[in-house]
Amino acid sequence: MLPTKEGAIRLFRLWGVNVFLHWSWFVVAFIEVQIRGKAYGSPVWNILEYLALFGIVLMHEFGHAMACRQVGGQADQIVLWPLGGVAYVAPPQRPGATLWSIAAGPLVNVVLFPILLGLSLLQAQNHSTLGRADAATFLGAVSVINLSLLAFNMLPVYPLDGGQILRSLLWYPIGRGRSLQVATIIGFIGIAAGAAFAIYTRQFWLGLIAAFMFMNCRQGWQQAKVLNQLAALPRSAGFACPSCRTSPPRGEFWPCPQCRNAFDPFSTSGQCPQCSGRLEDLQCADCGAVYPVEDWRVVTLR
Repeated sequence: MLPTKEGAIRLFRLWGVNVFLHWSWFVVAFIEVQIRGKAYGSPVWNILEYLALFGIVLMHEFGHAMACRQVGGQADQIVLWPLGGVAYVAPPQRPGATLWSIAAGPLVNVVLFPILLGLSLLQAQNHSTLGRADAATFLGAVSVINLSLLAFNMLPVYPLDGGQILRSLLWYPIGRGRSLQVATIIGFIGIAAGAAFAIYTRQFWLGLIAAFMFMNCRQGWQQAKVLNQLAALPRSAGFACPSCRTSPPRGEFWPCPQCRNAFDPFSTSGQCPQCSGRLEDLQCADCGAVYPVEDWRVVTLR
């Protein structure tokens, strides 16, 4: 379960990506600013710190989106909410493309780390007045926030970036479905440990994050089962997806656009045997790409 633009405010559009802010963000922002009220001499710095947190999150999500675009995928929406942000990315279903789309987010935090640390150390050397002391505290806090987000996201627990990176690496030797299955099993173990720690320390937000991760990990597990079933299906010889080069499953899986009867377009040249309607474009069951029927034929050179 991921946050959607429903109930969210559209902030702006940058590089073809629409950025939304969920309404619940304002409620949690008010609470968090109050909690950090004694950290600064002025409440303005509390607000700036919370905005900086989500500024870092937004740059992280743009890293995902731009990397996905770079490998030929689709990415046009980012939603910010109290638990962070979500970039809706759809990279080509190849392990390398998926790996780069996921890894680019944490790499943004890696780039920010020396910049924020340098500014923090520079400001710490000169904070004789209250305003400068607050500035030094602010930069130090932002540096810690960036590093904490990086460390947390790189935990090998699905659906965190670290868990998805692990899944992408496992994709090479064991395939798409099994790699997701292994990653979600590790994810369930990590989430259980996180939930136990949240209960032991009575940390509400950590428990909420664990619950959110569990729901997404469960969806990943269900998706893995579907992918494994798909991989076990017999394949149509002589055809291959122009994008992922995978042969399509053999069987009646594509509905006719006219009568909705399911049929196998690769055995009928795209013509429905019931109503003679034609299915001009086919969606790949493996990668989701759509191509005309004739583009699926494999040409054998002799």
